[in-house]
Amino acid sequence: MKETVVVGMSGGVDSAVAAYLLKEAGYNVIALFMRNWDSTVNGEDFQNDDIICPQERDYNDAKEVCDKLGIPLHRVDFIKEYWDYVFKYFLDELEKGRTPNPDLLCNRFIKFDLFKKEALKLGADYIATGHYARLENGKLLRAVDLNKDQTYFLADVTPDELKNVLFPIGGLTKPEVRKIAEEQDLVVAKKKDSTGICFIGERNYQKFIHNYLKENKGPIIDVATKEVIGEHNGLMNYTIGQRKNVGLSGHTERHFVCGKDVKKNILYVTIGNEEYLYSDACLVDNVNFISSTHPTFCTAKFRYRGEDVPVTLEYLENNEILVKYPGKAKSVTPGQACVFYLGEECLGCGFIKEVYKNNEKLWYL
Repeated sequence: MKETVVVGMSGGVDSAVAAYLLKEAGYNVIALFMRNWDSTVNGEDFQNDDIICPQERDYNDAKEVCDKLGIPLHRVDFIKEYWDYVFKYFLDELEKGRTPNPDLLCNRFIKFDLFKKEALKLGADYIATGHYARLENGKLLRAVDLNKDQTYFLADVTPDELKNVLFPIGGLTKPEVRKIAEEQDLVVAKKKDSTGICFIGERNYQKFIHNYLKENKGPIIDVATKEVIGEHNGLMNYTIGQRKNVGLSGHTERHFVCGKDVKKNILYVTIGNEEYLYSDACLVDNVNFISSTHPTFCTAKFRYRGEDVPVTLEYLENNEILVKYPGKAKSVTPGQACVFYLGEECLGCGFIKEVYKNNEKLWYL
């Protein structure tokens, strides 16, 4: 008797090829499309703005792929759950002056929890997604295509949630995935990859956020001179290390956002001196380990596209870790995930709470 795999279909090329490969491998494949966001339900004002998160188009693409492959497609709405578990956290973190990464929470609470429960109702022996990652002997490993590797976004998923999970394209490169889609004449073969946060899509970020958080203008201060040099239009619109659209068009020297003071509503900027962006330690909390290995030495990524930084880990109480990196790292940002690696293996993550340099907390963060 064939084993049943329920694959998460997004309407993109990666999940489409994942479904094809699973069927070729002899599984009984069922597809499940998740609807996590509804702009009208969530009260957005789209006057003079295009809705660029076309889930209906994605669903139609998923349906066409499933029809082509001869597999059934089911649909489930997680709009309320997504709001409760992901989007409210996103807004709360922004109000605290932090930079959240909702993709990690979406994976933990939606794709590998609620989705998995829904898949079990359909008789699933396994679930599968189009993530670029690998699972071997219970270990979460980087994808073969390091440029597309998505283990960073999976680092907050628990070991139990990763049981009976398949990542069919983790051993392929993106060009290989597209080639398979073209060979099978799948409608999504040349479809553009989605970018950014799914509920924002390619819309203007500030316009989107202003539907939910009130704009609160305040001073931009040079972190070195303590002088007011401009006005920001709401701290939620900026992240540490940002150098474009800061609002200092009169300054010809390179300038970067380096800190925020939520209580005083101040945005700190460094002009011509990037040293203010560097730190050598951070405190992370809400730690999740996928691996049974809890090393003292490993590497860490402080953001998705960041480099691997050699670190030492000091385990503290209250599920916190002091992460030290004497070689320094740039733009380590409160709210972002600090993801731990030991070679190819993704060990897990914590969320950046405080940032230090020379044994002192950075006052401007």
